[in-house]
Amino acid sequence: MEHFFIRTVKNYRFLLKRFHTVVTATPLRSKKKKSVQKAKDFIDSRMVRTTAGNGGDGCISFLQIFANDRAGPDGGNGGNGGHVIFKADANLRGLEHVKTVIKALSGQKGFSKDCNGRNGEHSLIQVPVGTVFKNDIGRVIADLYEENMMFLAARGGAGGKGNHFFASDLEPSPKIAEVGAQGENLIYTIELSSMAHFGLLGFPNVGKSTLLQAITRANPKIASYPFTTLKPHLGVIQYSDLEQITVADLPGLIEGSHKNKGLGITFLRHAERCMGLLILLDMNENEPWNNLKILRNEVLYFSVQLYKRPQIIVANKMDMPGSEENLLELKKYLKNELIIPISAKHGQNLSALLIEMRKIYDMQITKRIHQLKEDTAEVTDILA
Repeated sequence: MEHFFIRTVKNYRFLLKRFHTVVTATPLRSKKKKSVQKAKDFIDSRMVRTTAGNGGDGCISFLQIFANDRAGPDGGNGGNGGHVIFKADANLRGLEHVKTVIKALSGQKGFSKDCNGRNGEHSLIQVPVGTVFKNDIGRVIADLYEENMMFLAARGGAGGKGNHFFASDLEPSPKIAEVGAQGENLIYTIELSSMAHFGLLGFPNVGKSTLLQAITRANPKIASYPFTTLKPHLGVIQYSDLEQITVADLPGLIEGSHKNKGLGITFLRHAERCMGLLILLDMNENEPWNNLKILRNEVLYFSVQLYKRPQIIVANKMDMPGSEENLLELKKYLKNELIIPISAKHGQNLSALLIEMRKIYDMQITKRIHQLKEDTAEVTDILA
């Protein structure tokens, strides 16, 4: 409890120092060129087998020295097997580096002259923050939702005792030793459920990838046919105060996605912990507010908590004919909600969108600070 209190106080002081004043940062346009390389596939789920190291066997030995060939048992203990440990790292974004089979080293056997075997080295794997581990029946075993959190996936076997350990007054010269225990061999399904601050939601071919390319250095595939995006893509927005906001371009949703139509709603788990949602609407279509209703229903079927997150309605393709009339009708349909008209293709009004995203980001950070302050006060009362 004391370690938790110290960590909580440090986090609170750090956040309070960064956000004690109102942030007036402005988005920065990247001076670097767009990447010409093909966008790498983003790995968000992987099944791994974790095999911990076995314990070393104990040694059966009897000491023989000058003038005393029966000096007693001197068999050493075997070393412990290494563990398989996962650690959350905020600098990682995907699971591409995680191997499907992860093994830790086994412990060394014991030796004579009471020499114990060397312990097996642990296998430490870094994973992104928000990684969830599920067992073979789909039950969540661990959730690394904070940086530096660890999960012991497979425990190494204990080393066996040598015959010196079993020496007693009744049995001064035991001829027995323990065999090292076997390490755990477990299978996990690793899923990444928290990878971005904002998630881009919308029907297929509404301009999500175009918007991501316009506001970040990401270079996703863009085409004029539906379901161009088959896997999530990430982009980072830079601000003048060196703050970074991550945006995820998710595959398109359609009506009935919760019934596994289209690509389904499995990719919505990436937006499950997002601070806010960017719902893109194609203003060139007839009655785009109907698409908004469908999208919100699909999000509601997936998670009520996600449905309650802050949402920004982004009216895209304002450069197309007839979009102004649809925008007026949309504002009548959504009287008290924020609507930002943009043209991702031509870069119109993107600054207003980025500023609103930063406002939501700062608001959510402030809420976390207050929540952390309440938790700190509660822990202080418990320790008092």
